[in-house]
Amino acid sequence: MVETKYIFVTGGVASSLGKGIIASSIGKLLQARGYNVTIQKFDPYINIDPGTLNPYEHGECYVTVDGHEADLDLGHYERFLGIETTKANNLTTGRIYKSVIDKERRGDYLGKTIQVIPHITDEIKRNVKLLGNKFKFDFVITEIGGTVGDIESLPYLESIRQLKWELGRNALCVHLTYVPYLAAAGELKTKPTQHSVKELQSAGIQPDIIVMRAEHNLNENIRRKVAQFCNVNEKAVVQSIDAETIYEVPILMQEQNLDSIILEKVGLPVSDTPKLGPWRNFLERRHAAQKKAPIHIALVGKYDLQDAYKSIREALSQAGTYNDRKVEVDFVNSEKLTDDNVAEALKGKAAVVIGPGFGERGIPGKFVAIKYTRTHNIPTFGICLGMQCMAIEFARDVLGYADANSREMDEKTPHNVIVIMEEQKSITNMGGTMRLGAYECVLQKGSKAYEAYGKEHIQERHRHRYEFNNNYKKEYEAAGMKCVGINPESDLVEIVEIPTLKWFIGTQFHPEYSSTVLKPHPLFLSFVKAAIENEKGEQATTDKQ
Repeated sequence: MVETKYIFVTGGVASSLGKGIIASSIGKLLQARGYNVTIQKFDPYINIDPGTLNPYEHGECYVTVDGHEADLDLGHYERFLGIETTKANNLTTGRIYKSVIDKERRGDYLGKTIQVIPHITDEIKRNVKLLGNKFKFDFVITEIGGTVGDIESLPYLESIRQLKWELGRNALCVHLTYVPYLAAAGELKTKPTQHSVKELQSAGIQPDIIVMRAEHNLNENIRRKVAQFCNVNEKAVVQSIDAETIYEVPILMQEQNLDSIILEKVGLPVSDTPKLGPWRNFLERRHAAQKKAPIHIALVGKYDLQDAYKSIREALSQAGTYNDRKVEVDFVNSEKLTDDNVAEALKGKAAVVIGPGFGERGIPGKFVAIKYTRTHNIPTFGICLGMQCMAIEFARDVLGYADANSREMDEKTPHNVIVIMEEQKSITNMGGTMRLGAYECVLQKGSKAYEAYGKEHIQERHRHRYEFNNNYKKEYEAAGMKCVGINPESDLVEIVEIPTLKWFIGTQFHPEYSSTVLKPHPLFLSFVKAAIENEKGEQATTDKQ
């Protein structure tokens, strides 16, 4: 057991350079050396959490096991390290200020004037050290959102400055920058990196390590120049060149001894370099799969933005690797789907995912897609709202409830409502009831879901408002849609499936949140396998014709 070390990951020049991937890669390398590691994300925006943010604003909203709505980078942390994060792993400026204001209202500050320094910075510092103090991690990696120079980030940078001074060798800063390539001049330019580091230094922080993101290889002269201008040891200037996949980054960082440099700087012994056997095996299998023709899976949703369904895309990609095929995810905008164009939109797709979401926009198109896949026996995976749409479409088209819909249940609710709002579990800022976090589920033996998991009792994460109405359960099962996953405490339906079809499963929960690189989710593995078998069947039929 070592004294907790704190690593701060900051970014400069531009946003979206991949601080989360660098933080995750550092965590993976230290974890491979036997250290107990966790990662947290501090976001400068003033929202309390991303739960009320439109996915177009911030990408997907990730959910932790304890029901916290968090930044999507926590998904990277979990996928890389195989850990479970909690509310303590994600913090926003909104939460910081709310905590300080609540304390002030209670009189905790004994009438003192509340200021950014020391009150806001003290609250940030307390949260930085919270996980280390409580769980005695060897390393706590803290990613600071935004870009150095943003006014919103200043309190976080001041907190880092103070902590580096207070913690001494037990704290270091990794600064990620961008080195642009000017095609007209045929040169890589380090000036933006120099300015970014000067901006960081003006806040009183000297970076210990610089990671430079670039599309082209950085030679020794460039690294030496950056080291000299930025007061960093030359071997602590590392490049992060564009890789085929984000999962290559830990290997690229290890090849440049990033983990060894970190250990030296915090005064820990540097032992033999870990072989990362399972990780490399995953990459080798992925590379082999990439050489084959991709299998196309449609993702039907309303958010035409890759990050809006980040965890689903990664779960499908991981499942593809373990099925030895590359999965090509083709987004299909549900707002544009109609009975007239659905066949063309889903043509050539081996399987279909009906995505999650909130609000009425795009739902009619999801009904169209579900009816088409159900009647044409195409493997279909409905997640959260996707599962609810499966239930409603089945009620309308099979059970004959033409007006079946989802709404709050009360004494005035007409008989045709088949999905109801579940009892309050927690309150969002938007005023609705939400079921958040991990809940138990018991699987029906013999079902496809049970076959996928290989066990009866599971636990999965939720983020939704509506629940299946058990008053219609018998009708559904008699007509062929089975309720094969049930919450043991509330008797709520968690999974529905039509066993007579190749693969037609809907889950009330979000299985994508718990799929990791070394432990892909069993439902996604089963789904992609069914997609591959469906593709083979379609090809065999075509060959006969």
